[in-house]
Amino acid sequence: MTIDDVDGAVRGKTERDVATILLDRPAKLNALTPEMLDDLEAELRTVAAGDARVVVLRGAGPKAFCVGADINRFSSLTPVEMWREWTARGHRVFDLLASLRQPTVAVVHGVAAGGGLELALACDFRIVTAGARLSLPEVGLGTVPGWGGTERLTELVGRARAKQVVLARQQLDGSTATAWGLATACPEPDAAEAAVTDLVDRLAAGAPIAVQLAKQLIDAAADGASSRVLEAIGGGLTSATEDLAEGIRAFGERRTPHFHGR
Repeated sequence: MTIDDVDGAVRGKTERDVATILLDRPAKLNALTPEMLDDLEAELRTVAAGDARVVVLRGAGPKAFCVGADINRFSSLTPVEMWREWTARGHRVFDLLASLRQPTVAVVHGVAAGGGLELALACDFRIVTAGARLSLPEVGLGTVPGWGGTERLTELVGRARAKQVVLARQQLDGSTATAWGLATACPEPDAAEAAVTDLVDRLAAGAPIAVQLAKQLIDAAADGASSRVLEAIGGGLTSATEDLAEGIRAFGERRTPHFHGR
C-alpha cells in the first residue's frame, strides 16, 4: 500500500449556522478511501449533534467533486470483504448523510462519478456547475452502483432515465441534470458561489425546527407515510416553539423574523 492509497481526509467546519464538509484529496480527484468514509461519518455525526442549520458538501481542487470509490482500495477485496466492509460502510455513511435533520447541499463541479455522484444524490439539493460531468459508469467496469445510486437516481429522474445513466452510461452535464430534476441549479462556474450563497441563505433564514420537521415530513411522505397524520404532529410541535411566536409577531409588524431554533 502506497502513501497515495491512504492520503486524503474529510474536513469540517461550522460558521454562521452553516456546516461545511470538504472532501480533501484533490491529487486523486477526491476518490474515497475507507479512511475518508470514516472521516465523513465522524463529521456527519458532529453535525447531527450540533446546531448548524444547513450543511454544505464540497470537493477540493478544480477538477472534481468526487470520482467515487478508490479502485485501488476495493479491487483487491474478496467478495465477502466487499459485501461486509466496503459496500456496507458506504451505505451506512451515505444513509447518515441522507437522514440528517438539516437540509444538505452538494456543490458539484468537474467530475462526479460513481460513488461521487451517489454522494451528491444523498443530499437534499445539488448545485451543479454548467461544465460538470455526472455519471454512474460501474457497469463498464463489470460491477454495479453500490452506494444507493440506483434507488436515489430513480427517485429523482424516473426509471427510464436512470437506465440511460446506469445501463447506457450516459454522462450528464449540468444543464441536462437540471432539466431532468437531478440538479437544483446549473450556474456558470464563476456564478456558482453566488448560487450556493443564495440557496444556503434561504434555507438558513427559515425557522430551524420548522425547516427540519418539514424535511422529515417530505421524506416520510415520499416513503409512503400519511402526510395528514405527520403534518398534524409537526404542526402541533411547532405551535409550541418560540420561533412560531416570533414569526407571527414579525408578520404583524411587517419585519423579517429572527429565528433561534427554540
